[in-house]
Amino acid sequence: MRSLFIWLSRLIALAVVLQVLFVAWGAFDIFKNAGDGVAFTEDTDANVGQMLHSVVGMMVIPALALIFGIVSFFAKVPGGVARAWITVGLVVLQIVLAFVSFSAPVVGMLHALNAFAIAGIAGMAGSRASRASSPDTSVAAPVGSSDPGVTAGA
Repeated sequence: MRSLFIWLSRLIALAVVLQVLFVAWGAFDIFKNAGDGVAFTEDTDANVGQMLHSVVGMMVIPALALIFGIVSFFAKVPGGVARAWITVGLVVLQIVLAFVSFSAPVVGMLHALNAFAIAGIAGMAGSRASRASSPDTSVAAPVGSSDPGVTAGA
């Protein structure tokens, strides 16, 4: 379960990176079309970048976050439950910020900042879980030795 926890955390962080790419694609597609004299309205044919941003943001990331939260109960990662459910909470906030941004576009900046928080918390959760699961390969220095390379009695 710990490895699933780690992979889910990485997938969430990767999905946030994809979101940035999709929204940039969508925005530049709108700019390109505007330059060609095509107006972008609610009636305009779908913008692929915006469509992907919506699907990943409304379906994929929330599903990954919810699974991440559930898996956290079984992964036995120190602090993992808290970090996973903070991630879930930030994803819920992200959706709320997205809807509010349609009425108050300046809130879109908080939507963008919150995306960084989601990626950061999810990434940190996976990183800490990886460190907690990797065996300690350091060798302790013998008692009485100030140099780790010196063996006892040498």
